[in-house]
Amino acid sequence: MPEQLVGTVTHFFKGPSVAIVRLSEGEVAVGDELHFHGHTSDFTEKVGSMEVDHVKVERATVGQEVAIQVVQRARPGDRVLKVT
Repeated sequence: MPEQLVGTVTHFFKGPSVAIVRLSEGEVAVGDELHFHGHTSDFTEKVGSMEVDHVKVERATVGQEVAIQVVQRARPGDRVLKVT
């Protein structure tokens, strides 16, 4: 499946299992499928919910940092690609 780079993981919070992603291209919406890929990370996750500044949003665009709950561990520097 083709993928489009949308951003990079800047932080990961282990307790709630949340990845903070800085969006550099395109946009992300609830329901999109994202591929997290890095040196030791490689998994695909469907966006169930996301927040910007602790407020739930349905869509995020370039320049925003969005919190996305994930099942596996993401690491700072991991690339985030949207499966199209």
